[in-house]
Amino acid sequence: IELISSAEPLKTENDALDLAALCSEHDTYMLMIHSAALSRVFFNIKTRAAGNMIQKLINYGVRTAVIIPEEINRGRFKEMSMEMNKGRHFRLYEDREEAEKWLLQ
Repeated sequence: IELISSAEPLKTENDALDLAALCSEHDTYMLMIHSAALSRVFFNIKTRAAGNMIQKLINYGVRTAVIIPEEINRGRFKEMSMEMNKGRHFRLYEDREEAEKWLLQ
C-alpha cells in the first residue's frame, strides 16, 4: 500500500492502527508513506509521535518505508532515522524507488 497524502495528516497511534488494519484488509504487510501524509508533529522527536506510530506498525508486523526529503531528515530526527534504518521493519528513504526495492526484498 502506498500512501501519498492524507486529508488529515497522520500523527497518532490510532492512525498507525488504521494503517495496520488497512494493510490487513488488503492482505499485505508492506506500507510506503510519503512525508506529505504525515503531520509536522511526526517529525518533532519531543512529541514521541514518530516513535509511537513506528512501534505500533512494528507490533502489527507492517514493514514500512517512509519517503522524506533531505531537508526534513535532520537534527534529532535524523539521528532517530539512522537508528531505525538498522532494523528490518521500518526505514526512511529520500527516494521512492529505493523504498520500493527495500520493501520488496
